[in-house]
Formats: sequence, structure tokens, C-alpha cells
Amino acid sequence: MNLTQPSWQRTTGGQHCRTSRSGRWQQHSTPSLPARQVSCRTIADLQTASTAQGTRDMSASLKLDNIRSSLIRQEDSIIFTLIERAQFALNSVVYEPGGVDVPAFDKDGRRYSLLEYLLRETELLHGRVRRYTSPDEHAFYPDAVPTLVLPPLEYPSILAPAAKSININNQIMELYLKSILPAIAAPGDDGNYGSAGTLDVLALQALSKRIHYGKFVAEAKLRAKPEEYTALIKAQDTAGLMDLLTDVEVEQMVIERVRLKAATFGQDINPGLQQRQAAGRFKIQPDVLASMYDEMIMPLTKEVQVEYLLHRLDHNDGDQQQ
Repeated sequence: MNLTQPSWQRTTGGQHCRTSRSGRWQQHSTPSLPARQVSCRTIADLQTASTAQGTRDMSASLKLDNIRSSLIRQEDSIIFTLIERAQFALNSVVYEPGGVDVPAFDKDGRRYSLLEYLLRETELLHGRVRRYTSPDEHAFYPDAVPTLVLPPLEYPSILAPAAKSININNQIMELYLKSILPAIAAPGDDGNYGSAGTLDVLALQALSKRIHYGKFVAEAKLRAKPEEYTALIKAQDTAGLMDLLTDVEVEQMVIERVRLKAATFGQDINPGLQQRQAAGRFKIQPDVLASMYDEMIMPLTKEVQVEYLLHRLDHNDGDQQQ
């Protein structure tokens, strides 16, 4: 079984994720969590736990070690995609509304930028094959997600209902355009608009998945320390929640791991050489990606965690309690 295949792409039947027995294949009204890493093994384990003796035991799938393994794999996707994007110039016309005459307009009649057009069309395609019914996916255009052509999958209730209302893709888009792109792409215009735009879509999807995965992290942390988190949630203590969920040692390990991966992935490997290339030969400077994680990705992930926790008890039903 391919454990890295996105759950929304998997076929149904057998030991794979079950489909709805309803005859209507309707898209959920609200998208859920961010594309590749709630594996079928995870979903299958959750279903088994949910049905065994009528109980719902999520402890194995919500262990922080398991979640961190998923986050580590997501790092690879982000780093590789940004390295690929860095081979092209900034190409600012890709992000200007009307910069390219794409055949699409927003509700106010404004012509989309090429990036907006590519991203929206990609989501329309992926939405039809249930990408945005997956609890680890979030659409940038949730109101445009189309009717399914595949039957929806039945996912176990891992997160509280409040998770469905949390989508910070607008912030992620702004951060990508204003901070990340200028840091990785050389100024100028090389004419590779399509290549740059399609890689932008991949990067945005990977970033969205990683950042919104904070909901799973928050749920796991709450279940590990229910009394401490519950008290802070009831007090709506935002600062207290941020302090409790922050692990400076783990964050520093993440930053150093990203720096090492960027240094390894971002160079042409020559088996005959014993030393890495000089720093100036990296496709992206490792410190740039490490700083991106430190100053952008992890803070936004923690913002998602806090937002989820503040509303974690809004629907205090038995399915979401230990």
C-alpha cells in the first residue's frame, strides 16, 4: 500500500477508505484540512478504532510522534517545490490582475491574475475528485469547489467541528507573494510565466497543508494534557495557550533540520567530491528556508493551533471527548 498517496486520490473498496452509501455525491459545504499526508493507513486505523467495541480510540493516530513524522515529510514537499520555483525569475506579471489576459473574472468583474486563474482551475479539477473533502485539505477558493464526480469518503471524527471554519489561506497567499517569493526568486522577467505559476500553485498547496496541520497538532496536544488546555480554553487565554503549546527545543530542531535539508537538496551532488559546494552555489540559500520556517511557517501554524483550541469546546459532544 502506498502510504504517501493522498487520501483523496485513493480508490475505494477493500481495506481502503470507505465511501458513502448515500446515492448523492455532494461536496461538503465547508472545506477541511490541508493534500498528501493523512495516509490511508491512518484513516483505516481510525475507522478500526471507531468501530471496535463501539468505542472511538484516536490515541495512536494523534500521537505527537506520528504527527511530527507527517510534518517532516511535508517539509520535503515544501523545500523541493521552492527550490524548483527558484530556477525562474520573479515574473511579477504572473501576479498582477490582468497582467495576462486569462479568461476568468471575479464576482466584481476584475480579471484574475495568472496565478489566481491557475490556482482556481486546479482547485476546480481536484475538487471534483474529492480533494477538499479530505480533513487535511483547504481550498483557496472554497466557494468555488464543484460537485463531486467520485463518491465522498467517510472520514472518522478526529477534529472538533470548529476546525471546519478555520481557513487562513488568504494570509498564506499574502505571505507567499510579499515575503517568500521575493526571497527565493531572482528579480526580473524571464518569460516563463506558465512554469512559474504552476510551481506557485504547488508551493501554495504544500504551505497550506503544513500550516493547517496545526489543527491536528493542537488536538493531539490537548489530549496529552487535557486539564491544562481545558482550563486555558475556558478562560479564553490566548497568551496562555500559545505559551503552553510552544516547545522552543522542538522548534529549534525543526529549523536546523530544514536548514540541513535545504543545503542537501539545494545542490548538485557529485559523488566524487567529499565536501559540499560553497554556500554561493546553493540553489536557495539554506538560511533563507530556515528563516522562512522560523519567522513565517511555524508562527502561522501556531496561530492555527490557538484558533482551533479557542473554539475546541464550542461543540462539547461525546465524540470529541476522551
